[in-house]
Amino acid sequence: MKLLLKVLILAAFIMITSCSAVYQGPSADLVVLNARIITLDSQNPEACALAVIGEKIVAIGSKRQISPAIEEGRTKVIDAGGRLLIPGFNDAHLHFLGGSQSLMNLDFRYIDDPLIIQKMVARRVTEVRPGELIRGRGWDHELFPGGVWPTKELLDVVSPDNPVVLSRTDGHSIWVNTYAMRQSGISKNTPVPDGGTIVKDPITGEPTGIFKEAAENLIKVRSAYPLSPTDQHLRAVEALETGLAEARQRGLTSFSHLNMGFELFQQFKDQGRLTSRVTINMWLTDDATRLDEYEHLRSQYPATGDWIRSGYLKDFMDGTLGSGTAFMFEPFSDDSTTSGLAQMSYEELERKVVAADARGFQVGIHAIGTKANHWILNAYERASEINGRRDARHRIEHAQLLTDDDIPRFGELDVIASMQPTHCITDKRFAEKRLGMARCEGAYAWQKLLGTDAHVAFGTDWPVEPLNPMEGIYAAVTRKDRGGEPGEGWYPDQRLSMEKAIELYTAGSAYAEFTEDRKGRLKVGFLADFIILDQDLFVIPAEEIMNTQVMQTIVGGKIVYTSAR
Repeated sequence: MKLLLKVLILAAFIMITSCSAVYQGPSADLVVLNARIITLDSQNPEACALAVIGEKIVAIGSKRQISPAIEEGRTKVIDAGGRLLIPGFNDAHLHFLGGSQSLMNLDFRYIDDPLIIQKMVARRVTEVRPGELIRGRGWDHELFPGGVWPTKELLDVVSPDNPVVLSRTDGHSIWVNTYAMRQSGISKNTPVPDGGTIVKDPITGEPTGIFKEAAENLIKVRSAYPLSPTDQHLRAVEALETGLAEARQRGLTSFSHLNMGFELFQQFKDQGRLTSRVTINMWLTDDATRLDEYEHLRSQYPATGDWIRSGYLKDFMDGTLGSGTAFMFEPFSDDSTTSGLAQMSYEELERKVVAADARGFQVGIHAIGTKANHWILNAYERASEINGRRDARHRIEHAQLLTDDDIPRFGELDVIASMQPTHCITDKRFAEKRLGMARCEGAYAWQKLLGTDAHVAFGTDWPVEPLNPMEGIYAAVTRKDRGGEPGEGWYPDQRLSMEKAIELYTAGSAYAEFTEDRKGRLKVGFLADFIILDQDLFVIPAEEIMNTQVMQTIVGGKIVYTSAR
């Protein structure tokens, strides 16, 4: 009863303050002064001070208006020194536990010579025992000389006695050595699973060590020194703490995680160690028993929660452009033998979507290619016809390659385009080679989607791309490679303004997860999740965006990160 009374009193003060020129409520827990605050609130777009009680913003305005909220000895005061303050970033699509684990494995991102990877594996071999599994991630054959796929022989030379499994940067192809294939029972006669590819030597027919999409599941390696359940849990805890530290440093105050992991995040929340809000997604299914389990999780972690929430149901419709497995209407320009790999039939897709939609779940499906996106839009439209139209906010994760006919359907069907701007500047290196110029006009079409009143949400797809939102902001406003190439950028008509790029990374992501009533903007009554930056993104040259650092990260009114600078 006392808690309810306190909430009602605070709500009353919030209402009074929002209509008053000078703050008249109780003393604040936290006040920020002398900031350039971009609120993303159209009713009050800029301010220079704000006050927080508990986890909520109770006032926002000028220094004169907010200063009465300060009680000496009680209120924590941050003098921002004129720096930019914006809502905390909300990553709409990432694999947080996998990304956290990747920080502890070999990292090959941006390496342009497979011999360097070979040396890194050789070094790791000296650090482990024979038979121990070696993992790594981030290689991209498109960066290698001639864009040639690597082979097992390069790994066999340095790791004859250890299984080696190295994921391509997109996670849709793996590169393994002979030891790993032998342990998995792979030979030239191994059947290729539906939706997968085993790359083979054109002369010998032997597997080269590259396995794509569903074929990745054929690799079943066993470490000679398996971890006990206790040690596995301790390693997962260590990885999550490492990932959360990275998130705090990057200004990530919320994220949508793929997939599961409720228990581990709950452990961190109970221990006061969870420093980002998390929406946890589950696997799409039409199995009634599994959907019942999801119903239970949804009751445990309801949409009204602010720290751990159950999210949408996720599945894959196709692969990636980098691996040449995106599902297209027509064959690839650089390989006329394939138009990509569908990961299920349209009938299965529709059946799953209709079943989940009937139970009131939000659905989000991975789609890169034009045909994959088309099928998913069809399935969402069919679900609304069968189950009735509702505020479902179904999503397409990535929505990278679209036809002109399908772009308006996002707005018409209220389908969220959950996109990752860094995919644009990574994939553009080879997109024209793989697709031809005409199909590239529908690639990463942010402005075209927004022009049809579609909702767009931004994220990173970490660990596929770096977790740092500044890279995504840079990509969205320039569409240039990370080296800062000359010119106007790749299809510059699709570039975004700085404010829109930030909005899609905050308010856009909040809308995509049904939290737009309390997250993504800075206004009275909203959660006090914000960051202070060392540079003003609105005035610095574009080439400085990726160098911008977070000075402080505040989540729920608590300072969770302060730069040592």
